[in-house]
Amino acid sequence: MGENSREFGENTKINHKMEEVEREEEIDPESNSLNEPLLKRNRTLSSNPLALVGEKVSYIESLDYEINENDLFKHDWRSRSRVQVLQYIFLKWLLAFLVGLLTGVIATLINLAIENIAGYKLLAVLKYIHKERYLTGFLYFTGINFVLTFVAAILCVCFAPTAAGPGIPEIKAYLNGVDTPNMYGATTLIVKIIGSIGAVSAGLDLGKEGPLVHIGSCIASLLGQGGPDNYRIKWRWLRYFNNDRDRRDLITCGASSGVCAAFRAPVGGVLFALEEVATWWRSALLWRTFFSTAVVVMVLRIFIEICHSGKCGLFGEGGLIMFDVSNVTVRYHVMDIVLVVVIGIIGGVLGSLYNHVLHKILRRYNLINQKGRLHKLLLSLAVALFTSMCQYGLPFLVKCTPCDPSLLGSVCPTNGRSGNFKQFNCPPGSYNDLATLLLTTNDDAVRNIFSTNTPQEYQPMSLLIFFVLYCILGLITFGIAVPSGLFLPIILMGSGYGRLLGIYMGPHTNIDQGLFAVLGAASLMAGSMRMTVSLCVIFLELTNNLLLLPITMIVLLIAKTVGDSFNPSIYEIILHLKGLPFMDANPEPWMRNLTVGELVDVKPSVVTLHGVEKVAKIVDVLKNTTHNGFPVMDDGVVPPVVGQANGATELHGLILRAHLIQALKKKWFFKERRKTEDSEVRERFTWVELAEREGSIEGVAVTSEEMEMFVDLHPLTNTTPFTVLESMSVAKAMILFRQVGLRHLLVVPKYQASGVSPVIGILTRKDLLAHNILTVFPHLAQSKGREKRN
Repeated sequence: MGENSREFGENTKINHKMEEVEREEEIDPESNSLNEPLLKRNRTLSSNPLALVGEKVSYIESLDYEINENDLFKHDWRSRSRVQVLQYIFLKWLLAFLVGLLTGVIATLINLAIENIAGYKLLAVLKYIHKERYLTGFLYFTGINFVLTFVAAILCVCFAPTAAGPGIPEIKAYLNGVDTPNMYGATTLIVKIIGSIGAVSAGLDLGKEGPLVHIGSCIASLLGQGGPDNYRIKWRWLRYFNNDRDRRDLITCGASSGVCAAFRAPVGGVLFALEEVATWWRSALLWRTFFSTAVVVMVLRIFIEICHSGKCGLFGEGGLIMFDVSNVTVRYHVMDIVLVVVIGIIGGVLGSLYNHVLHKILRRYNLINQKGRLHKLLLSLAVALFTSMCQYGLPFLVKCTPCDPSLLGSVCPTNGRSGNFKQFNCPPGSYNDLATLLLTTNDDAVRNIFSTNTPQEYQPMSLLIFFVLYCILGLITFGIAVPSGLFLPIILMGSGYGRLLGIYMGPHTNIDQGLFAVLGAASLMAGSMRMTVSLCVIFLELTNNLLLLPITMIVLLIAKTVGDSFNPSIYEIILHLKGLPFMDANPEPWMRNLTVGELVDVKPSVVTLHGVEKVAKIVDVLKNTTHNGFPVMDDGVVPPVVGQANGATELHGLILRAHLIQALKKKWFFKERRKTEDSEVRERFTWVELAEREGSIEGVAVTSEEMEMFVDLHPLTNTTPFTVLESMSVAKAMILFRQVGLRHLLVVPKYQASGVSPVIGILTRKDLLAHNILTVFPHLAQSKGREKRN
């Protein structure tokens, strides 16, 4: 036993050393293909995967979405009364309500803070400009943005690295079955809220939409587990939700609530969760997510009514429709469809180009971030300074535009925080159209460029400068160490070229320039993110114009089709870059030429346990392996089928690592080798305790006397694990694994001979990923290339 402990200690040191080396490795960004992650992969199926979660390197494990049908679970369900079942269902709906309520309240407070901080900053800058104190205005504008960015970045760098970025790729991976450590903690939530306020208020080219999705998911996770890890509420009814399956459903509600809070689009939020982030879906979950988004909308509506009275400072204008274009009649002819198709093609090409260039920039950012916290902070501050200089200085390059007296109901020029015609440095009666788009919040910029019935508002050169600038800012801003979202930057870029196209096509079409901006934004989002149904509904809820539906659908379908022909979606690229083992919906065609039997042959031999096992064997297995599931065998079993030989080996089931640790912690030991009675088990364990995944073998103390005792594993073993024949194709096994939400898949022999183990191997998530298989079977890459050429 002492030799085993020393061996384990040496292995642990080696693993830590490998981790340090992998963190320090610098990979040439030009030498790797699009699917290569930022961290080097180990060329074996049995190694533990490393991935970037936010900006932090972590070991990645899978989640247990499968129901563990052991004796305790079966007894628990049999013994539950109808009242207890109704209580469980009621609590699910109550938690869905609380997720929507808290997400709506926090989203409103974030909006209120951003509008007031950014609003008062812009009012002060415009006063300096009105007094022709341009240098003072620049220093004030740049200084405030610098401080706000510093606060957001220092929080992410020092306190919660997982709060950096949008968080959507990690949520997508979690709902796919990948555990993302420290992603949903209380510290991450607080930093995400404060960081989003600081980064968006600083005028950086990012949105609060992605962070709000992450915030909603954090709220859902914390509610489900009863609070932060160190201060959990141990109420019995809450502990029923402390399992991966219910937590997955709550986080899905949180993600849809976050989208709803960001865009005020309840149906779009539900469809976003269904189309983009959720891997597993059912009708009951659909109802609860819709209920959560309905609560969010109610909260937003209440706060908007309160703020209309002027009690919220500069926040309070507008309603649930963020970018209203309902005041224009959508009229188009058959020839206008040609222009719509052109917008879709441009959006698909530009979206895929954006994904490609962003992928290259993220690789270079990774090389900078590897140098330490200071470099992360300096990179964020450098981007903030460049953004401030461009936003303040570029409007001086364009000519002033005289106000159009035919525009009724519009104030021109304006000197306030918002408005379509900002005077900036222009004489009375004129306005600066580029300042209208740059010296404002991102939401107001979208609102201004979406404005309808204003065909002469913007000069082509101003729109071209705006489009080029936000293409550059969108590429260099995403990836810095602040909470950031991709939705709004892509909308700004797309609306820029859409409105520019509308100016040049004005004489040949009846479509308003503002609607061209809407279609351009939709096309670029579809070309980059590859969403269709949810994006269509979100844009309809944003703009409040149902007549846009036919041409919006055409634009989205064309842009997605064109983009798919070049590269994956931006979230898939980020997933691969971070090394998150995300399992795609469709297996590669060459996977049908490989069987699961061939796959397990290249893995180390499976570690099995007996139904009644010695404590020393269990401790040795837990200390010297990292496996999370072990097949449980019974020897000498009398088969129930007449004619079979006695003494067969039976596969009793699969036991999880966490359950073995629970048995050791509770000293479930016996001096003799025997099976236990049901009553004995229920006195020591509860099903709720077995649903938890806390603890490690290092925290368990076992004496030398206890090492010689035995543990009955039968009551803790999942007696109905999913098994497949060794002749099944990898493609079919991957589909089963993903759709059911498995963590372990047992491979059994096709022919059961005497003396042959009933289990020949276990497949886990990393074994079924295409890039991992190709590292072990490189010849399959050649057939993959031939299939692509064909």
